[in-house]
Amino acid sequence: MGTAVRLAFEKEWQFAASARAAGQLDQAFHHLERAHILGQRDTVLHVRSHAGMLAIGWQRRDARELVGQLTRIVAAALFSRFWVPVGNTGGAKVSA
Repeated sequence: MGTAVRLAFEKEWQFAASARAAGQLDQAFHHLERAHILGQRDTVLHVRSHAGMLAIGWQRRDARELVGQLTRIVAAALFSRFWVPVGNTGGAKVSA
């Protein structure tokens, strides 16, 4: 993964953290989706983006998002090096 993509991921991650801290959960989730698209070819970044979405799901008390992210975290950890659905935003509302 190139440095530019990694830096773009980190920028989206920071935007998400700022939005989450301000209570803007929809905006935070949006930035995590962008981070997911950028980082899905790197296992660590891919899992990290899903972990961030899991945290938002927890704050929202969204059972669908919690279950969806838990399964996606496992899949990201196991399959990121072999197969990823390119362009998938990573949220539970989007089919894996």
